[in-house]
Amino acid sequence: MSDSDAPRTDPIAVGSRVTVIPISGSRSRNTEPQVGVVVEDYADNVIDSSDLGRDWAPVLRWAIALDDGRLVFAAEGCLELA
Repeated sequence: MSDSDAPRTDPIAVGSRVTVIPISGSRSRNTEPQVGVVVEDYADNVIDSSDLGRDWAPVLRWAIALDDGRLVFAAEGCLELA
């Protein structure tokens, strides 16, 4: 029998239902978490921030189709399993 209150440890992958957590200090109009499904993982295209020579404009690894119909992109660490 599984405990429904136990935290999930599954990795996030294409097809995962996720909550997108807004980056604090972001200039985005959306400050509330949004829920959707991961539709693409660009891990093979992600460049280490130290290789870019800057710490602004983080590389956005995940493409998420939100429940409201929008497509958004999120950086590593900005998603939680829903």
